[in-house]
Amino acid sequence: MTGDSFSLWVFGDAHVGTDLARADRRSLADALRTSEQGGDGGGPPFHWDIAIDIGDMSGGQDLPDDEEGREVVRQFSALERHRREDVYSICGNHDRSGLSEPPAWWWQKWIDPMGAHTAYSGVDASRRPYPTTGTWERYSFTVGNVLFLLMSDINEPSQTVGRGTLGGNPAGVVTGETFAWWKEQVETHPDHIIVSAHHYMLKNTTVASGDWEGVKRAADGHWQSHYHGYKPQGAPIGASYLYFVDSQPDSGAFEQYLESHPGSIDLWLGGHTHTHPDDTHGGKSHVETKWGGTHFINAACLSRYHGPENVPKSRLLTFVEGSDTVRVQCYMHSDEFLPQGWYDRVERTLKLTRPFRREQP
Repeated sequence: MTGDSFSLWVFGDAHVGTDLARADRRSLADALRTSEQGGDGGGPPFHWDIAIDIGDMSGGQDLPDDEEGREVVRQFSALERHRREDVYSICGNHDRSGLSEPPAWWWQKWIDPMGAHTAYSGVDASRRPYPTTGTWERYSFTVGNVLFLLMSDINEPSQTVGRGTLGGNPAGVVTGETFAWWKEQVETHPDHIIVSAHHYMLKNTTVASGDWEGVKRAADGHWQSHYHGYKPQGAPIGASYLYFVDSQPDSGAFEQYLESHPGSIDLWLGGHTHTHPDDTHGGKSHVETKWGGTHFINAACLSRYHGPENVPKSRLLTFVEGSDTVRVQCYMHSDEFLPQGWYDRVERTLKLTRPFRREQP
C-alpha cells in the first residue's frame, strides 16, 4: 500500500499457450511488463500492490502439460518491481486436469497458490505479502478490513466426459464443501469488506452470463460455439456462469444466498467470457450491481487469440483509507480495438458496505 490507498489489479484468461502458438505473443509477460513499465502502444505503467489472477493460464483445448507450465513460469519472470507472490491465483476451466488424474495437478504444480511445489512454480508462500489460509481449492487472506475469498474451478464429478474431450468443459463448478466454506466465511466476518473471486461470474450478473448466452444459434437453428465452445455433453446452457454447486446443475446456491442476504458481500470478481468492454450481450455490461449492493466485475481477458471475442484488458481497483467507495478502471493491453491504456468510458465508482481501513477490525 502507498499513501492512503490500496491498489488491486485483477486479470486473467491469459491462455498462454494459445497466444504463443498463434502469434508468438506472450500474453502474460506483456501484461506484467506493461503494468510496470508501460506498453509499446503508449499505455502508461500503473501502480498495483497485489493482483488476483482469475484463472485460465492454460490455452490448450486438451489437457495442459508441463511444457506450457514451464512457459507460464518463464513469463512470470517478466516481473521486475513485484514478486511472483504478489499475484494470488485461482484455477480456471482450461487449467483443470483430466478426470482420471489428480485434481488440478498441472495448476497446483505450476501456478501453485499455496507454495507447495516451489521447485516448479517458484512460489514461496513465506514471501506472500498477505498470508493465505486454506487449500488450493479455496483460500482466504485479508488486507486491512478487506477479506478475500478465492475459489477455484474444478472438474464436475457427475460428468463422465472430461476435460480433454470437452476441450475446456465450459460450465463452472465448485464443490458443496467450497460453498459451505464461503458461506461460513461470509457469516463470520460481518465487519469486513468481502471480495469473492472465482473464474466464473454468477448467473445473470454480467455480460453473457445467462442461460445459453455463452453460445449462439446458427442459421439452421442448431447451437454453435460463440464466446465459449459448444460442447453438447458439457452443459452448454451454463457455459458462461458458475453452473454446478455440489453436483447440482444450475444450482443457484450463491445467487439464492445473496438474494436472501442482501449486501452480505461487496464484490464478486471473475472472467471466463472474453469480449469487448462495451459489449452488453443479454442486457448486461462487464460491471453490474445486484442483490442489495453486491458488485460483479468481469475482468477477462489478457489473451488476444483464444476464441473469437478477444479484446486484451484488465481491471484496477483502488481502495482509499476511510472511503466507502472503490474506483474500478479498465486498462486496454493492446491497441487493435481501442488505444492502449485506460478506457475511461467504462470506469466506475462503486459503493462499499463500509469504509476501507488498513487496520484489521
